[in-house]
Amino acid sequence: MERVIPGLEVACANVTGVIGRRRWALLGNQAAVTHDLDPARTALVRAGAEPPAFLFAPEHGLEGIAQDMEAVGDQVDPLTGKLVRSLYGHDPSTLEPRPEDLLDVDVVLVDLPDIGTRYYTFAATMDAMMTACGRAGVELVILDRPNPLGGVIREGGLLQPGFESFVGRLPVPVRHGMTLGELALLLQRERYPELELTVVQCRSWRRTAWFDETGLPWVAPSPNMPTLETAILYPGLCLVEATNLSEGRGTTRPFKLIGAPWLDGPRLVAQIRRSGPQGIAARPARFRPAFGKHAGEICSGVEFCITDRQAFSPLELGVRLLGLVHRLHPEHFAWRAEAYEFVGAIPAVDLLTGDARVRTVVETGEDPEPLFASWREEVRRFEERLAGNMLYPE
Repeated sequence: MERVIPGLEVACANVTGVIGRRRWALLGNQAAVTHDLDPARTALVRAGAEPPAFLFAPEHGLEGIAQDMEAVGDQVDPLTGKLVRSLYGHDPSTLEPRPEDLLDVDVVLVDLPDIGTRYYTFAATMDAMMTACGRAGVELVILDRPNPLGGVIREGGLLQPGFESFVGRLPVPVRHGMTLGELALLLQRERYPELELTVVQCRSWRRTAWFDETGLPWVAPSPNMPTLETAILYPGLCLVEATNLSEGRGTTRPFKLIGAPWLDGPRLVAQIRRSGPQGIAARPARFRPAFGKHAGEICSGVEFCITDRQAFSPLELGVRLLGLVHRLHPEHFAWRAEAYEFVGAIPAVDLLTGDARVRTVVETGEDPEPLFASWREEVRRFEERLAGNMLYPE
């Protein structure tokens, strides 16, 4: 199988055409590497570019050390000696570059390995950079990478007005089946027609290919995304963040382990098996998070293992899982009460799913199938918007 060449390596092979002698900045992190693990910020210089004028980092920081929703301050990059502006600080004003950050920059390169899910915040950070570059008249160049979940399967509803947030900033389904380059082109068409945008495409990637079929190494893009299996589970199991259940943070198996001290794990697993989800197996599990929800407490719950990723529907599993836990433990189950991604007035589950329908289905015990059918129709209409505008073939 031919190895996929990411946009970073394509740019390194034509650094004069992509950057030339212009002053450039990079928005990236520790997973922005070549196939032999050379960081983007040094690989481009090694290929002939001048050193970067500035660096930007998304949530989790330049080295991917900070946990979810942990504010990160500015720092000096030990590899280049350049200032790193954090685009995930203590308040919403830090989520977008400051005007002065772009004063001495001609072009901003973006290399952010994403996982194909609307509420994974890297694409929102790219959108914030598009806003800033459009205002400043600075060119934006996306060094594209494969969507690790492939580019064929889409799932989940679209964001509804009134539910916008940093995890709800993009006009796409939850599992969107697009690369960051394709997302950027969509956003340019619909929001930023004046922005000068270039996408340096991957070579040899087809939409049917999952990440482990690309020949590229998996570098965890964030602390709780250690494997491709975790990324496949994430579009659905991230919904657990919106509850008082542990989503497995603080363990070595985040988003594979779900539980709480009060949960009847064996009974929940029996209910999951009875519901017959496709492409997934479940077993009772006990675990003790080292940090996060229920830190230091032994939790009873479930461990999920994917058996058929083509047939598996993570969003449907996530919704059914929350409904089952609510039904089994109505006296214990609760939605997240704290602010989520800087928003306190709207429940976290609504911010993630884009409206209040999932919360209503879980609380009322309704059959979720009509909701899933409406999501499929929203995906169908979304795909009509995309017709003829995708960069990569199947």
